[in-house]
Amino acid sequence: MTKQGVLSVRIPGISLSHPLMNASGILGSDMNHMRRYKEWGLAAAVTKTFTPRPRRGYETPIIIELPTGGFLNAVGLANPGKDALPELINVGKALGLPVIVSVGGTTPEEFREVAIVADEHGASAIELNLSCPHTKGYGLEIGSDPRMVYDVVRTVTSSVKVPVYAKLGLSDYVVKSSEKALEAGARCLTLINTIRATYIDVYTLKPVLSNVIGGLSGPPIHPVAVRVVYEVYKELRPCIIGVGGIQDWKTAAEFIAAGARALQAGSMLAVKGRLLVKEVLNGLTEWLKSHGFRSLEEAVGAAQRA
Repeated sequence: MTKQGVLSVRIPGISLSHPLMNASGILGSDMNHMRRYKEWGLAAAVTKTFTPRPRRGYETPIIIELPTGGFLNAVGLANPGKDALPELINVGKALGLPVIVSVGGTTPEEFREVAIVADEHGASAIELNLSCPHTKGYGLEIGSDPRMVYDVVRTVTSSVKVPVYAKLGLSDYVVKSSEKALEAGARCLTLINTIRATYIDVYTLKPVLSNVIGGLSGPPIHPVAVRVVYEVYKELRPCIIGVGGIQDWKTAAEFIAAGARALQAGSMLAVKGRLLVKEVLNGLTEWLKSHGFRSLEEAVGAAQRA
């Protein structure tokens, strides 16, 4: 079997040639980003989070590299609004990329408003951002409440035809929120988003980010993300897309062994680009072979069976 065949995997609504795609974040809101994803060899493109109307986001600085490792960002869900989605989706499709549209809002109706546009213009799937850690009224404030998760997911799934994924972040209720998302009709879970954090400059005695609180990403959050994937898969056995701190094939393989069947990379993808994609795919192919797995799907959740 070829490398592509060994790594191919299916998530609801999409057949992927391999498991790696980008994570919704700083990139993903214009045509050049789509072309870059294609050049890097990603299996699908995930857009930046789109809201009903354009958002400027926060004032700079909005992203910093931390001396302790990883990155801290508070972009503020800056995006051009739902009216920019049709052209972006068309570009992705013309490049042969399945396009997963990340959708944000403050109410179930706002999520539905954007999701309908994405559905009508050919998105392959919709990923509900229920986990942004630094924008008041959005994301984690919703995803931490299982009842609100149910309401948002149910409102969207009852309004669109394409599969809906729920992206959930770190909270005390992540397993329960995952359960309610699936109960409401989510076909897959994306776990996790960045983690709330602050960095203070000890010379100026001020927080560095304009928003003070940002989302911690990159290698420092990887063990936390793996733990969440492991626990949710153990309890619910859903389709999971693992995201958080992938920097090489080993960190990617951890997610698969914990229960993820597809992967998203963010910070380190922005740093390493196509080199990360190549390293992950080559490494996973050899890892599967070394354990006698005939396909990636056979390895999903292997650590739960050990």
